[in-house]
Amino acid sequence: MAETTKQRKKGLVIVESPAKAKKIAEFLGGSYEVRASVGHVRDLPEKAADIPKEFKKEPWSNLGVNVDQGFAPLYVVSPDKKKTVTELKKLLKDAEELIIATDEDREGESIGWHLVELLEPKVPVRRMVFSEITKKAILDALNNTRHIDMHLVEAQETRRVLDRLYGYTLSPLLWKKIRPRLSAGRVQSVAVRILVQRELERLAFKSGTFWDLKANLKTKAGKEFSAMLTTLEGRRIATGKDFDEHTGKIKDGADVRLLGEEETLQLKVRLEQGDWKVTSIEERQQMRKPPAPFMTSTLQQEANRKLGMSARETMASAQRLYQDGHITYMRTDSVSLSQEAIQAARGRIKSDFGDAYLPDAPRVYANKQKNAQEAHEAIRPAGTEMKPVGDIDVSGRDAKLYDMIWKRTVASQMSDARLRFDTVSIEAGDAEFRATGRTVEFPGYFRAYVEGADDPEAVHEEEDAALPEMAENENLNCQTLEPLGHETKPPARYTEATLIRKLEQEGVGRPSTYASIIGTIQGENRGYVRKQNNQLVPTFTAMAVTRLLEDYFPNLVDTGFTAQMEQSLDDISNGTSERLPYLQQFYSGQEGLDQQVKAKEETIDPRSACSLHLEGLTSVVRVGKYGPFLEKTEGEAEPVTASLPDEVSPADLTNEVAEKLIRLKKEGPRPLGMHPEAGEPIYVKVGPFGPYLQVGEVTEENPKPKRVSIPKNVDPLDLSLDLALKLLELPRRVGHHPADNRVVNA
Repeated sequence: MAETTKQRKKGLVIVESPAKAKKIAEFLGGSYEVRASVGHVRDLPEKAADIPKEFKKEPWSNLGVNVDQGFAPLYVVSPDKKKTVTELKKLLKDAEELIIATDEDREGESIGWHLVELLEPKVPVRRMVFSEITKKAILDALNNTRHIDMHLVEAQETRRVLDRLYGYTLSPLLWKKIRPRLSAGRVQSVAVRILVQRELERLAFKSGTFWDLKANLKTKAGKEFSAMLTTLEGRRIATGKDFDEHTGKIKDGADVRLLGEEETLQLKVRLEQGDWKVTSIEERQQMRKPPAPFMTSTLQQEANRKLGMSARETMASAQRLYQDGHITYMRTDSVSLSQEAIQAARGRIKSDFGDAYLPDAPRVYANKQKNAQEAHEAIRPAGTEMKPVGDIDVSGRDAKLYDMIWKRTVASQMSDARLRFDTVSIEAGDAEFRATGRTVEFPGYFRAYVEGADDPEAVHEEEDAALPEMAENENLNCQTLEPLGHETKPPARYTEATLIRKLEQEGVGRPSTYASIIGTIQGENRGYVRKQNNQLVPTFTAMAVTRLLEDYFPNLVDTGFTAQMEQSLDDISNGTSERLPYLQQFYSGQEGLDQQVKAKEETIDPRSACSLHLEGLTSVVRVGKYGPFLEKTEGEAEPVTASLPDEVSPADLTNEVAEKLIRLKKEGPRPLGMHPEAGEPIYVKVGPFGPYLQVGEVTEENPKPKRVSIPKNVDPLDLSLDLALKLLELPRRVGHHPADNRVVNA
């Protein structure tokens, strides 16, 4: 019987993910073996145990970068990837060529290069790039391969080395001076500083109060509308923008009339008796152009605003959509569309919306990013049909994200929206009121898509808010006058969407890294940021770390300096700058990071580094090993300390809150009375998570007595026994859910 010979494969194609491999294998057929590396196969060592034995004694080994020999990185194969590498080597022996089909960005290029270095192929190597996983795109890419771009590889390597030098040099300093397990990062530390600066602005903010009047009016034809008081006796009425946020008073030099409550009430009575007349009507038209198709950063921002998705959730969802062949590659700085995509969008507009919504010529969007060089097309539905969400097999959040991408892409090729704005001025004695209206005369791209707003109270521009018909000199009937009191608001905290936009505006980091950066600063190990109602709130630890870096290494958390670093890295990737001189300048020599840290380490006092003297606070906030706490010294007595609950934000820590926590701690457990059923005393206590109730003492027989947190809206110092007993009953069993019979507690 003749011996069967194993059929030699035409090529081994390597991609990053198994899902991507499966899809591409369907298109290439059985003559190609398509396998996944499952991300990076080798990287710099993460911990001491990963460092090969022969390098452990080198002075630079903990960095994983040989700073004495051209900043050569020390690469190690991840333990969980050794089996993958062995399998790929085995498969390569039966292949006629190696095709690297990793993602088309810098990171993908780097992964491809690492694979070639590890596999040491004896067969030809080709680099295959594509921005969507469709049969046409894959076959086109296979017929138009290139070599691995070493400029991109070197740029990614420089970026990785730079981040390692920054993080592994500064982080140990934070462990020694503030607390263990903290980290510093080239983009991470700048992002945290941006959040801290906003929190300090909120802390320094002084609120101002102002009043105005809202008139509810009726035209001759009996149509109702409202108008706001704008001037009195020829002077403009003060609004929030006229206040100095540091004093809570009107800004110097502002010629405005500030109304108080009493004067507003008197004015109401006076104006109700007078005549009301239209003095002028102004009309202006405005065209609104559609927003550009999505790139990574705008997709993350809009998904956060519209769908409530974090940057990390957005990228995970987009990754699935890409791998399943539904959208183009999701890590891109580009807003341009291929001719194929433009024609698909225009065809969809004509069929779904009609000729009126289709401009004469296709829209072309220019990349605003100085270095839009990741992938070369915007994020859009894959293929040539621009399929709506109902025509593809997708559900849940992935469906919502796809639908948003589809709408944005189609809208980007639609006609302008045409709006009309009407402004009516109304005279009432010595006061002037103004009413504004908005009419959508032609919706244009609004039919498909309207951008989200960062301000939840913002007006939706696609909605009509038209004024009734009226004429100049027409007399109006005043139905009611409403005095309205207002308080100025502190600057809003950043959300993920607004932080991404800020980083992008400042040129800090790259859109492909924003999701991981924002995820990192919210990680439990770091303790820098927590999310509260979609707002990113910096912690006291973040404030201490930021202050230390600002005081001793100001350049490293400066947005301008960090943006310049980004530009230098881009110059290296473009081949216009060299890697080695840049790294030497950053790390080595008298002005380099290494010497800076060594010179300043001894001058940094750990106690001072951990102490925060916040504006208006008589206590000191200290950042301890187990979290932040208050410390107050009165006379020569021993300082009193009290843990700061996690939910207390730096800008919300008032003297009143601090004094309450100090008093609770000073007085110790406060007995409220006896629990009627347990026969044990009920105590008010304060712990790391705030005030709480405890029934009985901690004993060997009862190491975990019943405890219940005291709600924020309940003052622990005024808490009665009756209310305590009610709180201790929670959660109560209210019955079974009718659908699944599970117990429901409330």
